[in-house]
Amino acid sequence: MAKRAVKAPADLTYEQALQELEGVVRQLEAGEGSLEEALALFERGQLLAARCSKLLGVAELKLQELTAEGDGSVRAVDLEEEG
Repeated sequence: MAKRAVKAPADLTYEQALQELEGVVRQLEAGEGSLEEALALFERGQLLAARCSKLLGVAELKLQELTAEGDGSVRAVDLEEEG
């Protein structure tokens, strides 16, 4: 089975990072593989969780900015540039 290229967490969208993180958790819960593989998965999971947390923080700040404007206007928010 060919391995697919692994993107750096910083290059992933929130949805991509979350989906991969869920897969990592499933693999770790299955308990298959060596200790070395489990440690590598855990490390990847930590990086993915940090990416998700960062993107959620950026989104929260944007929402706070939008609600602080108080004029009822809605502007486009590009979260990808913030990541």
